[in-house]
Amino acid sequence: MHIYSGPSVMVLVGGLVWIGPCAAAQREHAEFEAVLEPPASLAGGRASPGADAGAAMAAETIKLHFTLPRDMGNRVAWRLELRNPAGLTVRRWRGAATTRLAPDVAANASAGASGVASASVTCCAPQRPGRMAAPLTSGVYQLRLRAEAGTGRAHDVILQTWDVPVGTPPALALPQFRPLATLRRAAATPEPGAVPRAPLAEATDGLPYTVYYGNLHSQSSHSDGGGALNDCHGAQEPQSAPFGPEDAFDYARRHGLDFLMTSEHNHMYDGSEGTNAAADPAQAKALYHGGLSAAAAYTAAHPDFLALYGMEWGVISNGGHLNILNSGELLGWERNTGGALLADTATAKGDYGALYTLMRGRGWIGQFNHPKAGQFRAAGKPLGYTEDGDAAMALCEVMNSNAFSINTTETEGRRSNYEETCKRMLEAGYHLAFASNQDNHCANWGMSYTNRTAVLIPDSAALSSASFLDAIRARRVFATMDKQAQIVFTANGHLMGERFSNSGPLTLEVRHANAAGKQVAALAIMEGVPGRAGSAAALPGAAASTTITPAPGEHFYYARITQDDGTLLWSAPVWVTQQ
Repeated sequence: MHIYSGPSVMVLVGGLVWIGPCAAAQREHAEFEAVLEPPASLAGGRASPGADAGAAMAAETIKLHFTLPRDMGNRVAWRLELRNPAGLTVRRWRGAATTRLAPDVAANASAGASGVASASVTCCAPQRPGRMAAPLTSGVYQLRLRAEAGTGRAHDVILQTWDVPVGTPPALALPQFRPLATLRRAAATPEPGAVPRAPLAEATDGLPYTVYYGNLHSQSSHSDGGGALNDCHGAQEPQSAPFGPEDAFDYARRHGLDFLMTSEHNHMYDGSEGTNAAADPAQAKALYHGGLSAAAAYTAAHPDFLALYGMEWGVISNGGHLNILNSGELLGWERNTGGALLADTATAKGDYGALYTLMRGRGWIGQFNHPKAGQFRAAGKPLGYTEDGDAAMALCEVMNSNAFSINTTETEGRRSNYEETCKRMLEAGYHLAFASNQDNHCANWGMSYTNRTAVLIPDSAALSSASFLDAIRARRVFATMDKQAQIVFTANGHLMGERFSNSGPLTLEVRHANAAGKQVAALAIMEGVPGRAGSAAALPGAAASTTITPAPGEHFYYARITQDDGTLLWSAPVWVTQQ
């Protein structure tokens, strides 16, 4: 093992990324963020065939991006490791980045304004002849970023992990699997960047489901989204942007998505990120219910597409964002000067336990959005488990592309991975499937990257709100960074998302298909114990078919595939009670 540090690190200090045209929009999205942007692959430090012995060897750039609220200071300390397939650290970098506000806004920026910084490292060429690190063997490695900032109660730590192919990893041999059916549709009105859907595939392997691909996290002009691409630099001032839910649904459908949810911030229906003391409750409620009606009307007019409208509840500071997929009521805590509630139903700000109880009682379904370790406090602790929360919350956003991207060619490089936090919630006892969304605030709904949330609906059922929500409740879902890929995970014949009792051996099977011919470079089957923190770990020697005999008690298992271009797929878990 050779450890790199110091000389190979270059820290580039950037200016402010404007997070909204007004300070109010800034504050809602002012949180510490760290994004690891790896290349599609690393060459491993081997010279090109025929090169001179002393020639420089190929190296790639690994980028790091940091956003830090000004009230947390301006320094981010970071450490990056590259681990080989055996889990050994073979490269290490560390550094500190200083965030700065752009001069044109620094004088007027609020305490919640955020500055940014970037850093980059090169990997994995030796620094010069005579001081050569051993080249890396081919395989799928893991990049692990640890970034921390702030002090005292404001101290925060972020962990990001990404798989990255090194060299040319051998493809794993998985049994042939003809993909499940997908909705056959080409873009009705081709536009630059619009990609037609692959042809309809026949359902096989005895699984009578059709896969629908879409995005369950985006905003429009009903809150702080819908910004025009030629003038969108972040979150918009609430209700100021030109494009609303109907525009979002139409854009997504024409660009090949099967469903889109516009998830509007529940506390912006008064036209303010804070509280508009002069707001009219009737107008706030009418805007929300108008969005529900617009989604229903668009779905009725376009049976091949499901338009979903709902809310993103909560705030970032001392809270956390979650989507409620099917609420017919606007929830809120803000009141005008007359004391009138600016919502249909009162909910206490930051009281997730009470929210879960309300959601369970109403039959509402939720998704944890871009979760972090200190968020979603319930039962007296962050990420706290409650039975009501377990009944209401069905999805955990495992991966998100940049919320303020204006990319329309599905090539956005800034992406965040939340698998570590989602694992902690599974360990806490939640029954969650993984979702992969885009959190679009600009008018590129579903097109910043190729990632999708995929939902399995029975072939016998049409795409509808009812069939879709039934599939979410059953956790028949997988998350993918590649819209042309599928993953199916079963345990003794039980489909991902199921809960069942078992005695004796347990056979875990993984199937993969890719319409573009991409292969599987690495496979991990994760096992964990609900109620036991830190228990989730990869099963050793996992293969397409793996048979184990679990210890008596409760277990969860899920599969994660790394394709040969570094893109990932996550199955929903299965939950097993071993007798």
